[in-house]
Amino acid sequence: MTLTLTLRTAPTVPLEADVLSPDRLSGVSALEAAKLTVVHGNQRADLGEFFQVGGAADGELHLTGDLAQVKQIGTGMARGRIVVHGSVGMHLGAGMTGGEIVVEGDAGDWVGPEMSGGRIVVKGNAGHMLGSARRGSQIGVRGGEIVVFGNAGNEVGNGMRRGLIAIGGDAGDFAGVNMLAGTIVVLGRLAWRAGAGMRRGSIISMHPAELLPTFSYACDYAPEFLRVCLRHVRGLGLTIADSHVNGRYQRWCGDGIELNRGEVLILDSAGTASRS
Repeated sequence: MTLTLTLRTAPTVPLEADVLSPDRLSGVSALEAAKLTVVHGNQRADLGEFFQVGGAADGELHLTGDLAQVKQIGTGMARGRIVVHGSVGMHLGAGMTGGEIVVEGDAGDWVGPEMSGGRIVVKGNAGHMLGSARRGSQIGVRGGEIVVFGNAGNEVGNGMRRGLIAIGGDAGDFAGVNMLAGTIVVLGRLAWRAGAGMRRGSIISMHPAELLPTFSYACDYAPEFLRVCLRHVRGLGLTIADSHVNGRYQRWCGDGIELNRGEVLILDSAGTASRS
């Protein structure tokens, strides 16, 4: 039987609930789960003070309600599945290494910071720092997949080293900033300064993008790896047209202030990228 938690008392300040993970709840009864400790502001409390808990842990966890004030769900999870029937707060899936998290609403800032495996799917919008390194760290996502059906905020994939981030809508400023490797697919529009400081990796856009002057046009081609990648993204539920899969892309190399081995690929039918 799946363990279910329904929000009954909305937190008035952010609620830190890193106990909400299949790993932490393995073999735990509903009564035991209700007695686990969470942090409400600077006060400790029982999980049951905020959630009605039912069922039993079997590797899958269902959360229901507006959890925009609930932080750190799925922190460090290595297996199992979490489904959030609503929106969720900051630091979702922080440092996760496996398993899957599905959010049917929106997600706050810092989705999947420094994750190294597993998959996070956000059916709505996501905040800033999606799949990014923590402040003071140089390494962000090291593996796994993050899929956002809506828009994402600034600094998507900051310090990204491996893995895939796919965004169905627009991405904010500095997408792929300080990127070391990995792939970011944006089906909407890229905002300013995409790829600033990137060393390697690929950023893909289906619309014109204003690139930094430290990026230089290299060629127009149809990369085979991108066909495989886009078919995979289509399988994850995002709308990928055949023209995306089979299209030709402009390759812009950068960032010139670093190794100049990264790339921004822009669908050729979108027109020539402009440089500020």
